[in-house]
Amino acid sequence: MKKQTILDLVRYHAEGNELGFRTAAYAIADEFDRNGDPLLAQYIYQQLSGDAGLVPQASDAPDFSDAFHEVRVSSAPLPLPDPILRDIMGLVKAISSHAPANKFLFQGPPGTGKTETVKHMTRLLSRKLFLIDFTPVVDSHLGQTAKNLAGIFEELGRIPNPERYLFLIDEIDAIALDRTNSQDVREMGRVTSAFLKALDELNPRVTVIATTNLYRYIDRALSRRFDAVVDFDRYSQEDLLDIADKLMARFLSEFGRPALKKSLFRKILKTGVRLPFPGELAGLIKSSLLFSDPDDPVDYLKRLYSALHGKAPAIESLRAEGFSVRDVELLTGISKSAVSRAVHEGAA
Repeated sequence: MKKQTILDLVRYHAEGNELGFRTAAYAIADEFDRNGDPLLAQYIYQQLSGDAGLVPQASDAPDFSDAFHEVRVSSAPLPLPDPILRDIMGLVKAISSHAPANKFLFQGPPGTGKTETVKHMTRLLSRKLFLIDFTPVVDSHLGQTAKNLAGIFEELGRIPNPERYLFLIDEIDAIALDRTNSQDVREMGRVTSAFLKALDELNPRVTVIATTNLYRYIDRALSRRFDAVVDFDRYSQEDLLDIADKLMARFLSEFGRPALKKSLFRKILKTGVRLPFPGELAGLIKSSLLFSDPDDPVDYLKRLYSALHGKAPAIESLRAEGFSVRDVELLTGISKSAVSRAVHEGAA
């Protein structure tokens, strides 16, 4: 790290030059990231994202209409593959430094962590998260839906101190379809057009993050309105294995269960199945623990095997998948001697 960078940091602080200070601090974080210390870089980004001292504080949120619902932000860590994590930290950096970008779209299949990532970003930015619910917007009267939509965005534009909040539009495809799609009704085409206009006129101090599972069907004119689109469909099998390890360790701790036999857990995950995305994977692991027999230390692994493979563990299939005799004993409850006899008789 150059000495001049440190000197600049001190000088900007002494001068009260907030923008210069933050720019220099981000440069230091970027250097740590490039030099193989992403955790320290993330810590600096997180500290810089705390904008609480930059705007007047109030004890309560503005008097939002029924279309706005505050979302509880979890403090649980969110495991993401490195390429997605780098994109997200870049957005956090851009938002906290008040870069000229305030509209972001997260796209990818269900369960890839889009909504949970928005919650995670909210915590890093020390903000409050509000879900914009468009259910009250839809009206059977011709043209009224578009007017209702415009009203919500007008409300967004009047919010005092918008830097305190993030606004989430979950599953944007529910209201913003391709206007050229012959399956789309004319009214929804008008709604999409109204949505485009509202995004164009959005207060630049208001940060909106939208998610979609159907990016290919989103009107291209709409996707171009966003300053950045983050693709969440970038999980390798190894990424999912690593995330499964972290999820299992977390849930074992929450359920007060002892540490697992990791080698057996990994074998179950790797035996010829394509692992689901983190959302579904977390549900499978949690359910396996929730419904398992606490007196059987490996019952949750048996249940996880059944959930992933769609069948109960059996001697023949387990041996064919490369499980050891001891592993088969644990997963079936059949003694090693009986397993060995069954394997020998099968081979004969």
